[in-house]
Amino acid sequence: MTDIAIRVSNLSKCYLIYNQPQDRLKQTLYPRFQRLTGRAPKQYYREFWAVRNVSFEVKKGETVGIIGCNGSGKSTLLQMICGTLYPSSGDIQVNGRVAALLELGAGFNPEFSGRENIFANGAILGLTKEEIELRYDDIVAFAEIGFFIDQPVKTYSSGMYVRLAFAIAANMEPSILIIDEALAVGDLAFQAKCMGRLRDLMDAGTTILFVSHDMGSVRNICKKVLWLKEGQAIDFGDPAEIVGAYVREMNLEINKNTGAYTIPVEIAESVVQPETHSTEHEQIPLAEGHKRYGDGRVSILDVALLNKNGDHADIIGLHETFKIRMTIQANADIEHPVIGYSFLDLKGNQVVGALSSNFPDGDVPQLVKGETYRIEINGKNSLAQGAYTLNVGIENIVQLNLVHQFLEVIESARIFRSIFGSQTENIFPAMVWQEVDFKVHKIGVN
Repeated sequence: MTDIAIRVSNLSKCYLIYNQPQDRLKQTLYPRFQRLTGRAPKQYYREFWAVRNVSFEVKKGETVGIIGCNGSGKSTLLQMICGTLYPSSGDIQVNGRVAALLELGAGFNPEFSGRENIFANGAILGLTKEEIELRYDDIVAFAEIGFFIDQPVKTYSSGMYVRLAFAIAANMEPSILIIDEALAVGDLAFQAKCMGRLRDLMDAGTTILFVSHDMGSVRNICKKVLWLKEGQAIDFGDPAEIVGAYVREMNLEINKNTGAYTIPVEIAESVVQPETHSTEHEQIPLAEGHKRYGDGRVSILDVALLNKNGDHADIIGLHETFKIRMTIQANADIEHPVIGYSFLDLKGNQVVGALSSNFPDGDVPQLVKGETYRIEINGKNSLAQGAYTLNVGIENIVQLNLVHQFLEVIESARIFRSIFGSQTENIFPAMVWQEVDFKVHKIGVN
């Protein structure tokens, strides 16, 4: 038996776009006549490739995320894998029973009740009536839609659609589960319930294809990630690396969409490079594997993470004070600069962090072209024991602080460990220490 659940080879989907209805008729008739008369046939349509030459494999039991901006071909790809859409070329091999949550309400007959749709969907998946009946109570309990289970689904809200659809898909014991952003419709409590169920299915060996714009979920639950752009596969593999690259590209896209300043050539050529910058402080090269991006209006020349003694820190104890020190150069005038940092765990989750714009009393002056600035961020370590990376960035406020442009960001600038030390009372079952007050009051005896 093969260990491959899904194999996609050179898969493509092309749509023929006609500018006006009569062009469709012309395309049917005229090329034949033109060939008969010895003329080269004319084309009355233009091609739109929703997916083009995509290839990847998913092993049994793997959870694979598919990411990309709207219109990148994610939904089209899933529909072809599910068999609801035929490819223009290429090959798909699927080994196992597939349950899918595609567009809202897909697979439901709006005139049927929820109960009738449960049995209809089960039959489509190849289950007998007896097998569906064994699962029926679990499906109804998971969906939590009450008496609406016996009402036509055309009367359901979008949230009720998703509840029932996910309950059906997750309880039919599929060997392959495909989810296309459907969980974003449900309320927070139901989303948490679904994520718990997804983890149960993963532990049971179910293969999952997961499309989402929630990069935190993709990074946390997926073993591999496929990045689609304009219908083509940009990358396939490590979630941390690919999600990081995708987020960086989307951040720079924000700059373009908000009319970001484009750095002139004469400014770009005058930027001081970090390795040539002179400073009175000892300078240590950035961590291996760091990533740098931005539009060039600011250059971060060095980044230091210091402990309470002012030394470069590889280890910081819980409750110990720390200092993040940066030297930056302004390559253009920046009217509303924002300074930011975050500590991330090794899975790429941002655990703690802050932006200067969140502190109205903070004094961040305008940056003047050609000037160099020293930035210091002082804080106290609240992280659980483990390894972390430091991200730093300089941004520019746009639209009343609702949108920031990314001037210069360095990801994984420093790597360090947080430790509890010898005091056992510092151990806590979470990622971040929170200073709280515990009180217990005796209120009587029953």
